[in-house]
Amino acid sequence: MKITQTPLVLLALGLTPLCILPAQEKEFIGALTRIDSKGKGNAEAVQLWSAIEKLNASSIPDLLQAMNKANDLGDNWIRAAISEILSRNEKKFPQKQVLSFLENQKNSGSSRKLAFEILRENKPALASSLVPNFIDDREPTLRRLAVGELLTSAQASKDTTKSAALFEKVLQKGREVDQIKEASNALEKGGRKVDLQSLMGFLPEWKTIGPFDNTGRQGFGKPYPPEQEIDLDAGYQGKNDKVKWSAFSTSDPFGMLDVNKQYGEVKEVLAYAYTTFDSDSDQVAQFRIGSKNAWKLWVNGKLLFARDEYHRGKTRVDQFVIDGALKKGSNGILVKVCQNEQTQSWTKQWEFCLRITDPTGTVLHSRDTSNK
Repeated sequence: MKITQTPLVLLALGLTPLCILPAQEKEFIGALTRIDSKGKGNAEAVQLWSAIEKLNASSIPDLLQAMNKANDLGDNWIRAAISEILSRNEKKFPQKQVLSFLENQKNSGSSRKLAFEILRENKPALASSLVPNFIDDREPTLRRLAVGELLTSAQASKDTTKSAALFEKVLQKGREVDQIKEASNALEKGGRKVDLQSLMGFLPEWKTIGPFDNTGRQGFGKPYPPEQEIDLDAGYQGKNDKVKWSAFSTSDPFGMLDVNKQYGEVKEVLAYAYTTFDSDSDQVAQFRIGSKNAWKLWVNGKLLFARDEYHRGKTRVDQFVIDGALKKGSNGILVKVCQNEQTQSWTKQWEFCLRITDPTGTVLHSRDTSNK
């Protein structure tokens, strides 16, 4: 006979798992939302865990709601709690409330994703019927499922006209790089030219200046003049000679700016690239950069992110996604891209690509299409 121990925390409250009061349930769940990014609050969650994991299935909607307030650490605790609850209740869960929660796009993406996972695990036919509705969803992982079904249908269709129309829809609705590439490749095999650079919103037109000294990788942390002010008419002392700003653009489909083409395959150097982006409103944005070099990114003079690492893997589109903001009108974007001393064949690349989207991955286009 299996003997279960009544949680000490409940005994202290004079409760058993079967008589948890609403106020206590609220407190237990609230503890998971109070965990901060540094782990403060974990101790309280540990103390209450034996009570939390024994909540009834009726608590699942409240746990999902708590994910709207919790950070990533809290999310993990809540996921674990829901998993424990479902394992005890088998397929008995509040289906209508979970479905309603999923359909409300005001809820956080991670919580809605979990709601869908609950449905898919326990009501697979229902979950499958919902997927086409995600085609315009704000949550990328849900949207990806719907776009994936479009791709599958396009690939399976023997009607070339219908297939092409479905691939075109993938380009319109897709937000994930691999899905867009797949649809684009299929269309181009059929003779349709796709302007991926424009479609995906890469910034191809820049002003660059360099090379500056990066001997011993010391240049990454050294603030050369472009970090103090942007004066496109100015010249400065570079690593070997005077340097000045010059125009540089790329026709690469994925906006890859090969800095070697501007300055040659030199080592222990760095360069700056500057462009502007004309936004039609004040808005939050994601700056999606790819580079295998060390780099820094500023927007309107504010340092958004810095990565001091060289030649680890390949440069990939959307390799790094940085949250930021655009102001209405012209926004200055500055990238510092560094090359180190390594001479192996796989360390020759000195490059980056950049595009801007909203938080859902939808491309933002500059009103100034030249991006000068």
